[in-house]
Amino acid sequence: MIIFLTVLATIFIAEMGDKTQLLLVAMAGKYKIPHILAGTWLATAVLNLMAVGVGAALGSYLDMRIIKMAAAFAFFWFAYSTVRGEDKDEEESEIKHRFGPIIGIFISFFIGELGDKTQLSAITLAAAYTSHSFSNACYVFLGCTLGLILADLIGLIVGVFLKSKMPAGILNNLSFVIFAFFGVASLREALGLIFGAGSSLSVILTVGMTIVFVGICVLAVYRKAKHGGRK
Repeated sequence: MIIFLTVLATIFIAEMGDKTQLLLVAMAGKYKIPHILAGTWLATAVLNLMAVGVGAALGSYLDMRIIKMAAAFAFFWFAYSTVRGEDKDEEESEIKHRFGPIIGIFISFFIGELGDKTQLSAITLAAAYTSHSFSNACYVFLGCTLGLILADLIGLIVGVFLKSKMPAGILNNLSFVIFAFFGVASLREALGLIFGAGSSLSVILTVGMTIVFVGICVLAVYRKAKHGGRK
């Protein structure tokens, strides 16, 4: 029980103010609560199973450049889909493919959390407390999972509150800003790992790809407005 409470408190504190907690604020304005809970809780369980099962050796088999780049494109996609909006055809498609949003949320949350400080904390705790003991490993897994869920629930509650108190347009804009910010941040980290953190090439590519992303979003807004005007 001491191990469980220690791990729970450590992970809860590590997750407070983390990007995935803020992402849940944005997701609350875009997705249904059951979809968010299913996607994030599934990702949390898988991530913590990896942390406890593989432990400190996990970092030796994962290329952080690929992870950060994948996270950047995932966040950019969520930002783009926020400004693009949804039409009736997409709503019908969601009915036909009920697990589409859940899978999308799972992938985004999984990639966003993988290699983050909370995940690294879970790996460290697993290495420190498991000691080849299955029962201890279970306590670490439960503590990591519950700590992450409780911290992220705060972000989700904040998002739901904002959704009920703020106009939809403002919350959508806030969601776009959050997704886009973490997209640029992840892209900058990925290019920094590839070309060097202080490399001018990484800065140029980050700025260039960000400009392209903004241009695509502006075009999506223009097409949406034009389509709405025809109606």
